[in-house]
Amino acid sequence: MSAVLATSSGPSRKAIVLLGTGVVGSALLRLLQTPAAHGLHLVGAANSRRQHADAAGLAPAHVRERLAAECGERDDDALLATLDASGASRRVIVDATACSREASQHARWLHAGYHVVTANKASAGGELHSWRALQAAGAGDRYGDAATVGAGLPVLSTLRRLRQCGDSLLTLEGVFSGSLSWLFNQYDGKQAFSALLHEARKQGYTEPDPRSDLSGEDVARKLLIIARTAGFALGHDEVEIESVVPASLQGVSTEEFLQRAAELDAPLAERHARAAARGCVLRYLARLNQRGRARVGLVEVPRDHPSARLTGTDNQFALTTTRYHAQPLVIQGPGAGPEITAQALLGDVLYA
Repeated sequence: MSAVLATSSGPSRKAIVLLGTGVVGSALLRLLQTPAAHGLHLVGAANSRRQHADAAGLAPAHVRERLAAECGERDDDALLATLDASGASRRVIVDATACSREASQHARWLHAGYHVVTANKASAGGELHSWRALQAAGAGDRYGDAATVGAGLPVLSTLRRLRQCGDSLLTLEGVFSGSLSWLFNQYDGKQAFSALLHEARKQGYTEPDPRSDLSGEDVARKLLIIARTAGFALGHDEVEIESVVPASLQGVSTEEFLQRAAELDAPLAERHARAAARGCVLRYLARLNQRGRARVGLVEVPRDHPSARLTGTDNQFALTTTRYHAQPLVIQGPGAGPEITAQALLGDVLYA
């Protein structure tokens, strides 16, 4: 498919630099080749080691090939200089990485006048001072974060609209991880959990190191982003996090963890058997109450619980507010997958 790029100059043009060309970044590059991206001008792209930039524009279809051949080392200043040289009135940095170093730059980029669109949760879902720095830098107007929670499900936009209307979040419960949703929707105690984990990784549902999902840290970041968007000034240390990863596997390399993943099987089989004996299933839930107490972890829920009826990689967000009080407002849909995450990024770029 040929690239669809804006070639005209002038102040109406929107220029983009893409950081991260992995699974999600590659999916975004494919979307930039479609008519939906008409008018967008890709001028730079980078992976963890190399970058390729040209103020005259890049063809998205050839970016990964050019990066493989490019000798230039990463230099954010050079990338941003190319973005400035594009002459575009809207200059957008898309962070499709999970890198904390990139996330630490979000507030600085906002202060410098760039729009930031991100799937990276490490800033907004990190330490409270990082969240406050984003707000001080004007994140509300120029920070596209739809891809950080629910792979683009309208969770954050709904919360913001509710707050603008004077509504307030009281409690929150749900399944916030597409990978953990898929794993525990599939897990019936008959097939080894480690076998399911390898399959989930093969399908691209987990991070390259699945402990990012199994540790609960990713879910905790999403809970913090939602809670902070709703007005709860929660710090990371205020979230109780239950990891599914045994202590013996927490400090080893990714390769060794994958080789020893069968060590997950016996403890989870035991928990599954106890839950089944009580007529329950296991789900990895995030919860926030009205007093700001937050927890993420493995929970036994009855078979008629809303989370017990999820399928595939579905996420579920049940919001109880001052107006949605008798019954919660439920947002549900696929919560993992590079295509839908990339679509969330593209949507935020289009509205930047």
